[in-house]
Amino acid sequence: MSIIRWLEFPKLDDSRGCLVALEGNKTVPFDIKRVYYIFKTQEKVSRGFHAHKDLTQIAVCISGKCRMILDDGKSREDVWLDNPNKGLLIESMVWREIHDFSIDCILLVLASEHYNETDYIRDYSKFLEYM
Repeated sequence: MSIIRWLEFPKLDDSRGCLVALEGNKTVPFDIKRVYYIFKTQEKVSRGFHAHKDLTQIAVCISGKCRMILDDGKSREDVWLDNPNKGLLIESMVWREIHDFSIDCILLVLASEHYNETDYIRDYSKFLEYM
């Protein structure tokens, strides 16, 4: 079974442009407790390199593109995020790395919980032990 799980968000399109609404427990399969976005990531900089014990997230590239690697301890898959109405669902206990940010990339992340440092696993070997 693939680690990659996409959510397609309804897009409202007319002569004025496009609009995507993200709603907790509707278009997003959880209560949204935290929202953040990553932008102006410098060339050749990678981010992520962690897993969460309990947190579920959705990553949406609302501008530009980036490459995400997901790893569940058994398999590694990578995928490009480059569509503002498609979200990548990242379950708990999945290692994530983000690479190859375009200069115009804005990566929006919706989280099921508030920030909690104790939820992070930041060492890959400890992640594998935990699994």
